[in-house]
Amino acid sequence: MAIIIDLDVVLAKRKMKSTELAEAIGITPQNLSVLRAGRAKAVRFTTLDAICKHLGCQPGDILRFEDD
Repeated sequence: MAIIIDLDVVLAKRKMKSTELAEAIGITPQNLSVLRAGRAKAVRFTTLDAICKHLGCQPGDILRFEDD
């Protein structure tokens, strides 16, 4: 897949566990794990909005395009 998820990098910079983020934004840890692993087929804008608000970042900090 050409879209790379850098959520782990952003979480590490903020010294936050993924379980904390999942609880704070109201999604299951399993769904967040699927996103973090790059196995998600889609991301809801409401989820992306909640992640960015809670982490104080931009969508480009979490998602990037890498050509195959």
